[in-house]
Amino acid sequence: MKGIIFVNPFFVTEASVHQSQRLKEEFNKRGVEIEIVSDGFSRVAISGNQTIIDFPKIDFAIYLDKDKYLSEILEKNGLRLFNKHDAVRVCDDKGQTCIALTGRGIKLPKTIFGALCYNQDCQIKAEWVDKIGAELGYPLVVKESFGSLGKGVYKADNKEELLSLMQKVKLKPHLFQQYMGAKPGVDVRVIVIGGKTVAAMQRSNENDFRANVARGGSTKRIDLPESFKMVAEACAEILGLDYCGVDLLYGDNGEPYVCEVNSNAFFDGIESSTGVNVAAAYVDYVIKTISR
Repeated sequence: MKGIIFVNPFFVTEASVHQSQRLKEEFNKRGVEIEIVSDGFSRVAISGNQTIIDFPKIDFAIYLDKDKYLSEILEKNGLRLFNKHDAVRVCDDKGQTCIALTGRGIKLPKTIFGALCYNQDCQIKAEWVDKIGAELGYPLVVKESFGSLGKGVYKADNKEELLSLMQKVKLKPHLFQQYMGAKPGVDVRVIVIGGKTVAAMQRSNENDFRANVARGGSTKRIDLPESFKMVAEACAEILGLDYCGVDLLYGDNGEPYVCEVNSNAFFDGIESSTGVNVAAAYVDYVIKTISR
């Protein structure tokens, strides 16, 4: 059995390198030949009526990139991706994720979608600021639709801050959300593989409303409440994810609200916090799926 792990050539961090290397290590232990590829975009071309793919014959690919063009081309030409193209595409866009989960029994913070502006010189109207503030209350959260590790996520404590942030993000797809203040700076990360929860941790940050480890958050293993487990697994099923990290916030009564779903969630922090070999669980799932 042979496979490829696709990674982004520009997004190279300690966590991203760890992710691909740990997966390769676990595949090699099981006799699976794996190549880590960062130049996938340059090995694919469309010429006339043909797609030219310059890869050796492989059985599957772990898709740790978010390049939607490459994933669609590869999948269209018969390659089994983990995760699949549509799942990665929807999870990469926070707005699309919200829309996909709505009406499926999943609780989400109240969300308003921002109008996309095409002209830097356009000004935000005061009545828009007033309406969003009145609907969501303060503080509220402003999110760029694309971004990882807490980047592009802001908190507005008042009308003036909201106006400034709306001006800042107006040229990008974005949304506004109710601030879940039951446990400020705290969330729960749940790793789901093959529809089943394999690990969970709580992240806390005393200095930032974002609990991300990349923002200084700390982690600890928790006994995951059944309600949180059910919501995380439901998100994976609805979005068609082989592997994901579901980030859950606490409601006023302790109930889970979905913050985000990450198709390529890093697992270095959760492995060290819980002792669970997430990489091995993912690899075993891939091998089992391909061998059917």
